[in-house]
Amino acid sequence: MPTPLLRATPESQGIASSAIAGFVRAAEKLESIHSFMLLRHGVVAAEGWQRPYRPEAPHMLFSLSKSFTSTAVGLAVSEGRLTVNDTVLSFFPEDAPRKISPNLAAMQVRHLLSMSTGHDQDVTDRTLRCRDRNAPRAFLSLPVEHAPGTHFAYNSAASFMLSAIVQKLSGQTLLDYLTPRLFEPLGIQGATWESYPGHDGAPINFGGWGLSITTEDIARFGQCYLQKGVWNDQQIVPAAWVEAATTKQVSNGDNPENDWNQGYGYQFWRCRHNIYRGDGAFGQFCIVMPDQDAVLAITAGVHEMQAVLNVVWDELLPAIGDDPLPADDAAARKLARTLENLELTPPQGAAESPVAARLSGRTYLFERNYETLHSLKFDFEANRLTYRLLGGGKRRGSHTLTFGRGEWVEGVAVLGGHVPQKVVTSGVWKAEDTFELTLCAYETPFTATITCRFDGDKLFYDFKSNVSFGPSERPQLVGKREP
Repeated sequence: MPTPLLRATPESQGIASSAIAGFVRAAEKLESIHSFMLLRHGVVAAEGWQRPYRPEAPHMLFSLSKSFTSTAVGLAVSEGRLTVNDTVLSFFPEDAPRKISPNLAAMQVRHLLSMSTGHDQDVTDRTLRCRDRNAPRAFLSLPVEHAPGTHFAYNSAASFMLSAIVQKLSGQTLLDYLTPRLFEPLGIQGATWESYPGHDGAPINFGGWGLSITTEDIARFGQCYLQKGVWNDQQIVPAAWVEAATTKQVSNGDNPENDWNQGYGYQFWRCRHNIYRGDGAFGQFCIVMPDQDAVLAITAGVHEMQAVLNVVWDELLPAIGDDPLPADDAAARKLARTLENLELTPPQGAAESPVAARLSGRTYLFERNYETLHSLKFDFEANRLTYRLLGGGKRRGSHTLTFGRGEWVEGVAVLGGHVPQKVVTSGVWKAEDTFELTLCAYETPFTATITCRFDGDKLFYDFKSNVSFGPSERPQLVGKREP
């Protein structure tokens, strides 16, 4: 078991409990903040999880994964496996294009790290959607429009190439490489990393996304960086790498109010207030505050990530003082109650409908559709949904999902996703003919709302997600009652 982090009152760490409560109230207005953990002087000063999110559950990090990829490269550099000045082509001579442009020839590892490869824009799709699954070859075949180092373009394909390089040099995936070097020393257990299938039977961790760990694991990682790579008196990440990775390596904008315009390091973002961070889509943050000797880990499901940082800067940052504060038992108790009561409220509506008994047991069939949904059947007496999916993989076949009424019920679902996910579900009647089912995939940022309206022999099926890389609402499906 990992050594537990020490806990202490906010006041003992120079932060008023009332200020943290103010931060929580402000954060609750930003759609859905799933969890946070605040470390001061290496001690947990405050932490909270919005049920059904929970301390022991991992959470998708999306691009916060990139900061861990950077760390793997730094460790490989310290082991003499490569330097940041090595050319990218030198690792993949067999995948080089016939005609090598001067810009491609000049591209170095440091350009992958700093998102300054010379590509005019993100080339991730073109890299990973190659037919032969040789993504490094696809990456090297693409035009490099600018001289490397002169143009910033946020580009997850660069992070993937870093993962591929570490794997080529070590014979291990990023996850396997980092486990004894970073995860085990930090006490991070059960980490998983999604992978690209590869062309030679050797999957490659995506690098730019795909890592899932807990909120406390994020905080431990940030604290290690705050301590210049030291953990339990051991230098587990080279101090020189921490300095280089978190220093501005390339300019990425000139808006002084935008935390995405403060410069980019080696897979870390610079922030206002001499702060740096790793971050991922929909509000996954590892925020390191050197001047305040503090770390803030956040998981969330929000559209506007700048709004989250604004709340941190406005509510929390000014409250972090230099010296301990007098104990404030009343404020501490109030904060504890606030944190204990954080919850994603189950959907509200009627628990019953006069048509429920008549609709129970009916099977509705769907024509070929994007969801691969073949059929759907409710049992409203048992609070159960049975559905069948077509296609390949773990989605295929019949699935059963139990839902609560006015409460969350644990389950596993594949509706709306590509793989089975742990969920809590709850359903209500929005009208006599309209049943709404909410699925919260609590190890991800995603909460889905499925609305089923019954009209004669037809069922109108609508799917909406709280956050999404594309449209949050999908085209309506129409099912027809099985004869």
